[in-house]
Amino acid sequence: MKTEKFDNYLVLTDEKDDAKDFASFIGSIHHQFENDNLVLDLQKYKLLKLEELLSFLDISNHHRSNKKSFILINDTINIDDVPDELNVVPTMQEAQDMVQMEEIERDLGF
Repeated sequence: MKTEKFDNYLVLTDEKDDAKDFASFIGSIHHQFENDNLVLDLQKYKLLKLEELLSFLDISNHHRSNKKSFILINDTINIDDVPDELNVVPTMQEAQDMVQMEEIERDLGF
């Protein structure tokens, strides 16, 4: 796994080729990142299936319950098929924008 730290978020990128294994791995080390806004870069998965994406749902719910952003980047999934509990965006720029927007909302008490 590759990790990049930015001002107000971390980007985690899978260096292997299995999205479900990546979700499981993130779940097993989640405690290391629970105080950070997370962006998971899944752009390399050009054939990502909704089932694979849903393997991140429990981690996302737990992370967001701690008032931190959890955003997935992938442009192959039809956004209309993704449950509202998962934040999926197609680009890194949109992930950065979403982190900033969620930070502002939390600062305002939403």
